[in-house]
Amino acid sequence: MPVDTILYNTKICIHGNIVDAGIAIDNGKIVKIAKKTNLPSASRKMDLKGNITLPGLIDSHVHLRDQQLAYKETFITGTSAAAAGGVTLVIDMPNNKPVTMDSLSLKERIKLAENQSLINVAFNSAFPNKLEEMPEIIKVGAIGFKVYLLNKIGGIEIDDDVSLLVAFREAAKSGVPVAVHAEDWMLIENQKKQLQTLGQNNTEAYVAAHSPEAEAKSIKRVIQLAKKSGVHVHFCHISSELGLNAVLLAKKACLPVTCEVTPHNLLLSSKHYKNSGFFALTDPPIRTQNHTSALWNALKTGLVDIIASDHAPHTLDEKQTNSVWEAKPGVPGLETTLPLLLTQVNKGRLSLAELVKVTSEEPARIFNLPNRGCLAEQNWADLVVVDLKREYKIDSASFFSKAKYSPFDGLHAKGRPIKTFVNGQLVMNEGKIVTKSGIGQVVLNAFDSN
Repeated sequence: MPVDTILYNTKICIHGNIVDAGIAIDNGKIVKIAKKTNLPSASRKMDLKGNITLPGLIDSHVHLRDQQLAYKETFITGTSAAAAGGVTLVIDMPNNKPVTMDSLSLKERIKLAENQSLINVAFNSAFPNKLEEMPEIIKVGAIGFKVYLLNKIGGIEIDDDVSLLVAFREAAKSGVPVAVHAEDWMLIENQKKQLQTLGQNNTEAYVAAHSPEAEAKSIKRVIQLAKKSGVHVHFCHISSELGLNAVLLAKKACLPVTCEVTPHNLLLSSKHYKNSGFFALTDPPIRTQNHTSALWNALKTGLVDIIASDHAPHTLDEKQTNSVWEAKPGVPGLETTLPLLLTQVNKGRLSLAELVKVTSEEPARIFNLPNRGCLAEQNWADLVVVDLKREYKIDSASFFSKAKYSPFDGLHAKGRPIKTFVNGQLVMNEGKIVTKSGIGQVVLNAFDSN
């Protein structure tokens, strides 16, 4: 019997090597990787014209909005943006409206995603008001929990270490990780008030308030909770050398700790505020060049486990304010992450094997997403075909995301995703969405199978 699809005349990244091979896909999965002559017959054959096929990106930090925040982004626009950027699975964060923090709110998110998503979507939940509800949230399908230590989101008091420890222990018992936004809110608020009193309301003031010390203090606090609870803690968007040093100490102590960095923290520094202004505003902020260099060094030495976009879309009105304290922090990143990283591959700063490891393999491992994250027989056929030689300028006006801005606007990129396959189906072809919404899967947790 013929398989559904054969992809041929391509180079694939497998086991850290680039090899000439074809891929046979049937019922949404890879059934064979071999030379074209050794592949089965197929209902459809696709010539990839010598371009490179990589595992689709797994973006572990994405805000898809929707529901009462649909004016910023929807499952349709957000997952279209993901497909355009070569991302085949995202993990949705819980700071929605309503907050994803119990079984009912999670079920509502899942139902929306099932009907609208063009790629695969998994979900983190915030901690519930009653921590005894955590097993039910996991049963519904949350792959982990997210706690924000910059401001309270969900049911737990962020200053209450006793409650946090109970929550961490419950997550550890269930085998799911806890993702952490680590910034000490009290340090930041105190500094912010001083700066506001002095009439300082620009990006320099914002960076000063969100200091490396605030990040490192919060990380150290969480590490103590991780040590007592045994939970796997994943630190989101590390931005400073001090933060990295705190994570390094935890890893040296063999604690179950992982971390991520974002493309904007890797590739931008505080000098970019001059041109991008509040469009470059994020929590935590982009910092001076010495922190950027430290992040790159940590990435190359393996201290950093994942690159994630922290796609956080807002409206132009929410970014174009007179005061930095009124502007919404966050940048859209789903459509720029892969082109930016391919540009670094072309510059020799990153290998394709390293790119695949931090954007596909490690996210699949850390968040226990079986049969995803690498090109292998019996894995889901989540693939992105990239043209490493394709050159273009990033233009946020053409984004599928509702967020039509980017601190990378006008940047010359070399390397672009040209086809995205989700569960074996072609979703994006040459920058166009070529399938209907609702074809993506909702990926539920698999921790109970360990």
